[in-house]
Amino acid sequence: MAIALTYSRANCGIDAPLISVETHISNGLPAFTIVGLPEAAVKESRDRVRSAIINSHFTFPTRRITVNLAPAELPKEGSRFDLAIALGILLASEQLHCDNTDQFEFIAELSLSGELRYVRGLIPALIAAENHRSVWVATANCEEAAILLDTPTLVASHMLEVCAHLNGNHIITPVSKKAFHSRRVYGGDLAEVAGQPLAKRALEIAAAGGHNLLFIGPPGTGKTMLASRILSITPPLSKRAALAVAAIQSLRGRQISLQDLGQKPFRAPHHTASAVAMVGGGSNPKPGEISLAHKGILFLDELPEFDRKVLEVLREPLESGRIMISRASQQVEYPAEFQLIAAMNPCPCGFFGDVQQPCQCSSQQVKRYRAKISGPLLDRIDLHVSVNRLPAALLSDKASTAERSKDIAKRVLHAQRQQAKARGKINAQLSTDELIHAPWITQETLSWLGKTIDKLDLSARAFHRILRIGRTIADLESFSQHAHQQCLPVEPHHLKEALAFRQLDKNLPT
Repeated sequence: MAIALTYSRANCGIDAPLISVETHISNGLPAFTIVGLPEAAVKESRDRVRSAIINSHFTFPTRRITVNLAPAELPKEGSRFDLAIALGILLASEQLHCDNTDQFEFIAELSLSGELRYVRGLIPALIAAENHRSVWVATANCEEAAILLDTPTLVASHMLEVCAHLNGNHIITPVSKKAFHSRRVYGGDLAEVAGQPLAKRALEIAAAGGHNLLFIGPPGTGKTMLASRILSITPPLSKRAALAVAAIQSLRGRQISLQDLGQKPFRAPHHTASAVAMVGGGSNPKPGEISLAHKGILFLDELPEFDRKVLEVLREPLESGRIMISRASQQVEYPAEFQLIAAMNPCPCGFFGDVQQPCQCSSQQVKRYRAKISGPLLDRIDLHVSVNRLPAALLSDKASTAERSKDIAKRVLHAQRQQAKARGKINAQLSTDELIHAPWITQETLSWLGKTIDKLDLSARAFHRILRIGRTIADLESFSQHAHQQCLPVEPHHLKEALAFRQLDKNLPT
């Protein structure tokens, strides 16, 4: 009788809990059993492991083999346990001799020839293993292994290389970590958008404070063009945020490039996307679009064309910044701190309120079209901005000198640094208590806003969102006043500008 213990990591949402792979070889009829709630891909590892051991010139024991994946109550899925199981069998059968296997974790799939293959979801495992053990991975995961973490990561292309290292015959050194360089994505310049000063101002405020934004206007007025350029004025991700984004992308099986690390995600799902595609799910839950947009932008073009049920599932993540997916076997949570940017036409034909082309829709058609967006969802969008048609003379004016993205980005960066220094978070994340009892707003200003909210019949949520927008406007104003060392107070004129960007509030259902 022989027992061996190796370690690996499972996937459980964004977490990667430690799995103890216990291998027991005993006398009896030849059998190979894996226990510990394995799903189909884990059960199939029996055949992969057997062939890999034989084709690597080892002897597969013709005895009773039992592999326990502990903790047993945690469901196990995927092929990431192959290498740990194979090494456990070799250790238990005394074909491999190593006294320090407790210093390693093994995360790799095995081919029938013993080669190591790529597995998804490696970055959460590397983060979880930090300051605990070294991690063995396949060469195909080399890019992720080189991410700047304190986890020593060893790379091999074949199981024999791992065995040679454990036996002390051929030592493999951990991969060298590459430095983290965050950079802004330039998908275009705001100077390319002719006119639209109000929409550009709203985009600047949204980028500075992390506020949600909705563009409303006829087709061809530049709504999508404006939205696609928000990354050109938004500061790049910090190292901590970049790792969180990379971890989610890794769970979807996307191989992470170090060149892409640090870029803010920009997700633009089609309006035919289902609720599961949007928030995540499946029999083995995977992150959806809102989680893939974590720390970045979720752009919904043609907002009313999305299914009403799909839009309604966004309400809770917009408030909490996370999504909980419950299934019969497990419950997983994914982060979803995204900034919502949306665009829509004012009516089905798209020309309601256009001075140049008359609208062909009836009042009932316009009402039904706008009713596709519920009041509670619209109330969670901070800025509602009209994007109107421009005169042809302005479009053909070569002498027009619009402000470039790099100049706007300086003000946005200054505003976010002010927020981080004074409050430790962006303004969109300020709690109601931080807003009401803040030293940067007087009781008189709060009373003025309260009376205005009552007069306009707006909700309490709108009251707090207007306060957040006003705080961002003041932060941007401090750049032009060179007030780099102080936090400007929020005055009524800041709140008046914030109210001017709530253009659809009058259409909220009572």
